[in-house]
Amino acid sequence: MTGTHFNYYQVCHRKLWLFSNGINMEHTSDLVYEGKLIHETSYPQRSERYEELEIDGIKLDYYDARNKVIHEIKKSDKVEEAHEWQLKYYIYVLERNGVEGVTGLLEYPSMRQTDKVELTDKDRKRIAEMEKEIEQITNTDECPPVINAKICKQCSYYEFCYIGED
Repeated sequence: MTGTHFNYYQVCHRKLWLFSNGINMEHTSDLVYEGKLIHETSYPQRSERYEELEIDGIKLDYYDARNKVIHEIKKSDKVEEAHEWQLKYYIYVLERNGVEGVTGLLEYPSMRQTDKVELTDKDRKRIAEMEKEIEQITNTDECPPVINAKICKQCSYYEFCYIGED
């Protein structure tokens, strides 16, 4: 399970199911590409100061091991709750691997905004529940229905979900 699973779980169960079943549309999205550019160009000095860390299926691009801070860069705060849960999951995985006292920073360079993220006991319980729910969604044979939300028009899966729709 990855942070992307947690992010998509918050946004759309259909997107989660498609992604988990190997249907990836991110490579066709200009918005995803723009987000990648923001990630790569916003903090060019980061790769010299912080580590990339890969553990238990998650990949942290910027981890400050000295201060135990995960830096997560996002394009906009449109789905901020999903970003927060993704970062909380990263903290959870590090804790599960014996790294205590980790916090996170959600950074929105285009907006010049940074939000601190911490993991509470309530969050830990909710993550355990979400892991089970994510497994149930991803392991079912049936794709969840389209959600018809405002966010759909910005999604890389939009054309896939709405092909043939009027």
